[in-house]
Amino acid sequence: MTEPLNAIVNARLTGRDGLHSLTINNDRFTEITVQTSPVTAKANELDAGENLVTPAFIEPHIHLDAALTAGEPRWNQSGTLFEGIECWAERKALLSHEDVTNRATQTLKLFAAHGIQYVRTHVDVTDPSLTALKAMLDVREQTASFIDLQIVAFPQEGIWSFPNGRELMEEAIRLGADVVGGIPHFEFTRDYGADSVRWLMELAHKHDRLVDVHCDEIDDPESRFLEVLAAEALRLDYGSRVAASHTCAMGSYNDAYCSRLFRLLKKSNLRFLSMPTENLHLQGRFDSYPKRRGITRVPELLDAGLKVAFGQDSIRDPWYPMGNGNLLRTLDVGLHACHMLGMSRIERSLELITDNGAAALDLKEYGIAPGRPARCVVLQGQTPYEILLGQRPVLASVRDGKVLVQRAAAQPEADLILT
Repeated sequence: MTEPLNAIVNARLTGRDGLHSLTINNDRFTEITVQTSPVTAKANELDAGENLVTPAFIEPHIHLDAALTAGEPRWNQSGTLFEGIECWAERKALLSHEDVTNRATQTLKLFAAHGIQYVRTHVDVTDPSLTALKAMLDVREQTASFIDLQIVAFPQEGIWSFPNGRELMEEAIRLGADVVGGIPHFEFTRDYGADSVRWLMELAHKHDRLVDVHCDEIDDPESRFLEVLAAEALRLDYGSRVAASHTCAMGSYNDAYCSRLFRLLKKSNLRFLSMPTENLHLQGRFDSYPKRRGITRVPELLDAGLKVAFGQDSIRDPWYPMGNGNLLRTLDVGLHACHMLGMSRIERSLELITDNGAAALDLKEYGIAPGRPARCVVLQGQTPYEILLGQRPVLASVRDGKVLVQRAAAQPEADLILT
């Protein structure tokens, strides 16, 4: 990091016309002022170059314990969620503290280079030794200078269906996991799945933890654990602290059922996390044609006033062999997959990787406003439309008033042609 900044100048801001200066003092934004024209940056000022400046990006759903393990010990040839779980069970037996720490740290550095400063990772706790969890607790401390990391106690092989599953979840919370997870559609029976949701919600409520459940990540229209999660969130008045991840089955629900379901979802005020790149890859594997692609009803959820964020889910692991850490890529794919390329959607699209993710992570101090931590990114483009078209990496990432990442602006493609 460099010396602390006094200001960011020549910045465009979402929802505001013209150029602005962002004054920084003691690691926080102190003032936002309108500029009548571009200015020359002074010492300890960052010139945004008339580009859009947004809050730092948020990765709300990743599996760092499995990152960079694709092909180890074998490749997921079917491309299904379930073979991925089988491959991971084999790789999990080979985990060590150093192995998990090195891969997770490497991945978080990749994220930071793309302007991500907040990450929620799911960590498999269906391991009697809790090797990955203990390693991730160390990673959280070691990377705190450039990433805020939330850790989910994630029962990859089930709570009811894995030996001592409940005890392992409780131990994970005792050790310091921030979030209670679940995977009801992977439990052996429907009753086990519903019981696991009720139990994990009580566990979170008892220990004042957030909740993030892998919910209905399957094309089966009869997989309806989302309604159980929403009902429990409503009963406990906990909805704003609960995230439903994936909810792929919602893409297969009939409209009559969804009409009733959405009434409950709005009352419960759940947060939703969609992983478009991963679920486009994993879902529809049991279909011939027409082939479902497993994306939840993102525009409908947004229109209902609910918060939806996009995440990457995986970086080169048994479930997804690709991934480069660039959330703009995920956003681009998601907008295409969800039929969200109308200009009104594009203009608000960056919320899917910023503000809505902050709501899912229950961040109390987030955004560009006086008094908030000076954490932001300078993008390459003046509008969300330009940024999506260009897909260029962030020009700068500022964390607590210091430049964490900075790169030169990409040369326009037309200028690369030799004549």
